[in-house]
Amino acid sequence: MAVLAADVPASIGFRTIWSNPPIRVGKDELHGLMQTWLPRLESEADAWLVVQRNLGSDSLQRWLADELPDTFETTREAISKGFRVLQVHRD
Repeated sequence: MAVLAADVPASIGFRTIWSNPPIRVGKDELHGLMQTWLPRLESEADAWLVVQRNLGSDSLQRWLADELPDTFETTREAISKGFRVLQVHRD
């Protein structure tokens, strides 16, 4: 069953988020999605994002590092065939 973010109670947290973010929705929409879901990571939890290099994986990594609170760390964990795997870890 699919639901909108507004339909998921804010009190629900996640241990892991796996995503191939919809890069082509535009930066404003993408950033909104990241700001909605990544703060819901529980303590010591991770998000794994697979992003194509030529669709902005490097700029997304920089944006996440700049915009998320200091309790989050964003690293590039793997590179393969033009894709990047970014890990967002919450302390």
